[in-house]
Amino acid sequence: MLRFTPILLAILYGLVVYRFSVWRTKKELDARSSELADPQLLAVTRKLAQALDLPRIRVHLYEIDPVNGLAAPDGRIFLTRGFYNKFRAGEVSAEEMASVIAHELGHVALGHARRRMIDFSGQNALRTALGLILSRIIPGIGIWIAGMLTSLLAARLSRSDEYEADAYAAALLTKAGIGTAPQKSLFRKLAALTGGSGTAPAWLMSHPKTEERIAAIDKLEAGWNAKRLT
Repeated sequence: MLRFTPILLAILYGLVVYRFSVWRTKKELDARSSELADPQLLAVTRKLAQALDLPRIRVHLYEIDPVNGLAAPDGRIFLTRGFYNKFRAGEVSAEEMASVIAHELGHVALGHARRRMIDFSGQNALRTALGLILSRIIPGIGIWIAGMLTSLLAARLSRSDEYEADAYAAALLTKAGIGTAPQKSLFRKLAALTGGSGTAPAWLMSHPKTEERIAAIDKLEAGWNAKRLT
C-alpha cells in the first residue's frame, strides 16, 4: 500500500490544484467581464440558439488583449476584448465570430471542462509513477523524461478535444444556416494572425494544425452529403 501513496497523493494534489484553478478563473472572469450586447453578434447567436432550441445564448466579453475564445468551467462562453476588436475593425466577420462561439459551446456540451479535471489528475499520477520508475533506471533525467512524456499525452488529449469541438461547431453552424465556410476562413485568418503553427511537429501542439482542422471538417461535410444522397 505504501508504494502507491505517492500516486494517490499526486491524484489528490491534482484535484486540489484543479479546484483552486476553477475558483481563481471564475473570480478573474467575474471581475473582468460583462455580457456582450453587440447587435450583429446577438443576431448570429440568436441563430445558434434557435438551432439548439434555446431561448438565448449568453456570451461574455473578457477584458484582455489576446485573440481568443474560451469556455469557463461553469459553462459560460467568453470572447476576449482582443477578438472583439478584430471584429469591430472588420478583420473578422460576425459569422466567423459565431463559429468561435459554436466551438466553445461544443467544449461545454461535450463535457471537456469536466473531463480535463479527470485528465489533469490522471496525468499528475502518471507523471509521479513514471518519475519514480525512470529515476531508478535513468538517474538525473528520469523525472524530466516523465514530465515530457506526460506533456505529450496532455497535448494529444487537448487536440482530441479541439477536433470534437470543431465537429460540434460545424454541425451547429450548418443547422443554424450559417454553414462551415466562416469556420474554415477563420482558421486561416487565425493562422495568419498568429504566424501559423510554426515548425513544431503536430504531436507537440495542443491544437491541431490549421489544414488538418479544415480537412476534418471537409471530411465531415462529405459524409453528410453522402448520407443525403442515399
